[in-house]
Amino acid sequence: MALKIWMTAMIFCHVFASCHLDQFHDNLTTAITPQDCSLKCIRQGGTGCEYCRISNDDLNNALGLTSRNQLGSCVPWPCFTLLGEEDPGICQHYVDAPTDLHVDFLPDPDPDSDSIVVSWKPSQYGIAFLRGFQVTVQPLSGSSAGCQLFLFQRNLTLSASHSEMVYKSDPFPGLPLGSKYAITVMAVPVPERWERFYHSKIFSTRSCAEKNGFQQCKADWYPTNVEVEQKGSVITVTFNLAPPNLGITSYFSYCSANGKTTYIEIAPNYSRNRTHHSFALRDLKEGTNYTCEIAANEVDAMRKLFNFQVKPQVGSTGPSWTLAIPVGFAGVAIFIIVWVVLTRMPCVQMKKIYIKPDELIKQQEEMKAQEEVMILPNNRRSPPRLLICYSSNDGPAHVNVVMKLGAFMQQHMATQVCLDLWDSLGIAEEGSMAWYCNRIQESDFVLVICSKGLCRKSGHLEHGLLDSEVMVSLIGAEVGRAKSDGRDLSKYMAAIFNYSEEADIPTELGLVSRYRLTTDLMLLFSQLHQVRLHTPGRYVKINNISEEDFIVSHAGQALQEAIRDSEKAMKEEKEI
Repeated sequence: MALKIWMTAMIFCHVFASCHLDQFHDNLTTAITPQDCSLKCIRQGGTGCEYCRISNDDLNNALGLTSRNQLGSCVPWPCFTLLGEEDPGICQHYVDAPTDLHVDFLPDPDPDSDSIVVSWKPSQYGIAFLRGFQVTVQPLSGSSAGCQLFLFQRNLTLSASHSEMVYKSDPFPGLPLGSKYAITVMAVPVPERWERFYHSKIFSTRSCAEKNGFQQCKADWYPTNVEVEQKGSVITVTFNLAPPNLGITSYFSYCSANGKTTYIEIAPNYSRNRTHHSFALRDLKEGTNYTCEIAANEVDAMRKLFNFQVKPQVGSTGPSWTLAIPVGFAGVAIFIIVWVVLTRMPCVQMKKIYIKPDELIKQQEEMKAQEEVMILPNNRRSPPRLLICYSSNDGPAHVNVVMKLGAFMQQHMATQVCLDLWDSLGIAEEGSMAWYCNRIQESDFVLVICSKGLCRKSGHLEHGLLDSEVMVSLIGAEVGRAKSDGRDLSKYMAAIFNYSEEADIPTELGLVSRYRLTTDLMLLFSQLHQVRLHTPGRYVKINNISEEDFIVSHAGQALQEAIRDSEKAMKEEKEI
């Protein structure tokens, strides 16, 4: 029974835990720390046991458990078992959830882990009946939780003024760097009414670089200083080597241009220079912009991005003067004719410009190039990352439409689509809640496909996927937080297909941009890539995306067919 209660509590914890990572307090006010005392002292109300840590041994003895780690202290134990044998009424009152939950780092000599301490304040509601707290640190990618139980002695009664006092946990040591956890503080006694009795937040340990410094972390290190120099037609690249203590002995680099990629393995000669190394790039095409990356030859190594343009050489082979002169005269003549025609035109005509999505990104990269060498360590230009959220409550035909939409957008809208159906392994590793929390934070845009079943309560997780009602609550909370912080809301979007209605868009998404698909594919593309569709004298038309020709492509045909099938399924369901 206790284990079932604990599982229910953790489900609520994950559902309502915020995906937003708050800043941690650096300075705690004077806080109340746990004391070493026994359950006997707590029950008798003796001095020196006002706020006590309860060990696993105490719990096992009190509950009659023979196995030391059978359940540990991670279960919200019934209060009367520990405190209320003489007076069961002491545990029959409701206490509201703690407030002002914070996490602070502690000194930890282990370079691969962090130690933390949790602090909070008790709520003023029901504080007179408060008997203690339980603190849980649950990894989002695993099932092993760390728990601590703290109890007040039975004769202690707190007043409303005690709601401003800060209580602290014992340290939680050995948390691996770069990990995410759900931190939960429960008020004891745990009530029969399962709401508002705990406070949770999502917390991340520091990265190796944050804790130990960039030069001490092999997984985070990358060349910070890359210089490019051209001599003749040869490009020489010089970069800084990793510190010897990291044990990195080889590197690699690859450069791409015009659809071709060149890979180079680099083995520095440390007897010549232990801090820097240079290598040459040959057989490059003059006047071409190259995008390159360089990194240590290690698994999942961080990469350094740099760009350069190969300058044409003075005196290089070019068109002869005998050919250039007549070409020049022809160009002047054409210019004069065009000028005369334009000056005699009664009005300006609108011109269509056809742009391929991939070419658009390439043009944006070239427009941003202001120098011969452009170093972009943290700003790598790549397709926008889009998370598509939807409901499976509307049947397999609707799910198939979502899948076909994702495939179409990834193929023809220059977008990196993230869809839960395509990452079953990641969901299995992280868990559905953690997976959605992480993807919402990592994605550049979030598109919610709204339908009648989006906010329909299913009461369970289907096929390991997150309940759509919970998903809408998560995204709605992020939208509300962005609005209150004054941030741009363009990251979040809602869309419906022709077989859905505007009323299917939940109120939580009332502030975001909304589209009707497939009519508004061009507008959706405009928001994803920040492209103006109309400018004075012209408008932009993207191949395979406009309403009249999106079905020309195979992906567009598949999407249109899936929409028809879903419309038919929806109509048949209504008739039934």
